[in-house]
Amino acid sequence: MKRRDLLKMTAAGVATAGVASPAIAQSLPELRWRLTTSFPKSLDTLYGAADYFSRQVVEMTEGRFHIQVFAPGELVPGLQALDATSNNTVEMSHSAAYYYVGKDPTFAIYTAVPFGLNTRQQNSWLYHGGGNELANEFFAKFGVIAHPCGNTGTQMGGWFRREIKTVEDLSGLKMRIGGLAGQVLAKLGVVPQQLAGGDVYPALEKGTIDAAEWVGPHDDEKLGFNRVAKYYYYPGFWEGSSTIHLFTNLEKWNSLPKTYQAILANAAANTNSWMSARYDLQNPLAIKRLVAQGAQLKPFSTEVLDACFKATNELWNELSASNSDFKKTIEAMQAYRSDQNLWWQVAEYTFDSFMVRSRLRSR
Repeated sequence: MKRRDLLKMTAAGVATAGVASPAIAQSLPELRWRLTTSFPKSLDTLYGAADYFSRQVVEMTEGRFHIQVFAPGELVPGLQALDATSNNTVEMSHSAAYYYVGKDPTFAIYTAVPFGLNTRQQNSWLYHGGGNELANEFFAKFGVIAHPCGNTGTQMGGWFRREIKTVEDLSGLKMRIGGLAGQVLAKLGVVPQQLAGGDVYPALEKGTIDAAEWVGPHDDEKLGFNRVAKYYYYPGFWEGSSTIHLFTNLEKWNSLPKTYQAILANAAANTNSWMSARYDLQNPLAIKRLVAQGAQLKPFSTEVLDACFKATNELWNELSASNSDFKKTIEAMQAYRSDQNLWWQVAEYTFDSFMVRSRLRSR
C-alpha cells in the first residue's frame, strides 16, 4: 500500500470518529427533571451539593439533561422530600434517609446510627461492602433507588443551654435530634424533637427546645446557634458519619437510557466526595471563630458515652426482634464495623492520635 493511500484511509477514519460521538449524544433524549432538597439555601454545602450534582449532569450530557433544584417549601416541605419522590411529584430528592424512621427504622442505618461507622468506613461499606445493595433492596419497597450523594463527616454533639455533666442532666431535656439517636437518648430521659433545619434556631431561641444538634461548626455558625446556646458538645456519637442520599423515583430511573443512569450515578459519587472535602476545609476555620465568639467546647463525659452506648445496643435488640429488615442491615453494618475498627486501631487511629498530640506539644 502506498503511503498516500494509507494517509487517506487514516483521515477518513478520523472524520468518521469525529461525527460518531455527537451522533450518539444527539440520540439521547432531552429531559427536564425536578429535584427537591431537605436543606435550606443558607447551608452552602448541604444545599450546594444538590446544585453541584445538577451542574455536573448538565455538563456531562452537553445540556441535554437538566435537573432543577428546589429548596424546602418551594414544592414540598423539607421532611417530605422522599414522599414527593416516591409518589412522582418530583423525579428526585436530596435528603437524609434517617428523616424517615417513622416509616421504618431501617432508613436510619443508611445515613447514620449511634456508634456506627466513620466517613471512610461508611463509604467503604456502601460502595464495596454490600451496603448499597442492601439499601436499594430496601428502598425499592418505597418506590425509589438511592445513591450516596454527600457526607458531612463526624458531627458535633450539639448546642446546649446548660452543661451536661452526668446522665441525670439529660432527664427532661428537650432536644432537636434526628434519626434513631432520639430514641437512644429517650431511654436516658431526653425528649427528642425532629425539626427541619430552618426551624431549629427559632425553637432554640424561644426556649421551645433546650438543645439542638445539626451538623458541625460551618453549618452551625451559619444557623447562628452560638447566639442562643453557649455550650458546644462533642463528639456527635450518633453520627460518626452522615450519608446524604440522592433518591430517584424508581420508575423514572428504569425509564432512563443506561448512559443517563451511569451519568447520574457518577455525578452522585463525585458529589459524595465533594461534600466531605468541603466540610473538612470549612469546619476547622469555623470552630476557631465560634470559640473566639464565646462558644464553650465541652466533651461528653465517659459516663454519658457509656450509658448511651448501652442504650444503643438495647434499642438495636428491640428493633431487631420486630423488624427483619432492620435486623439484617444492622447486623451487616456491625460486622463490617468490627473488622474496620480492628484495622483503624492498628494504623489510622495510632497515626491520627500521634499527630494530634504532636500539634498540642508544639504550641
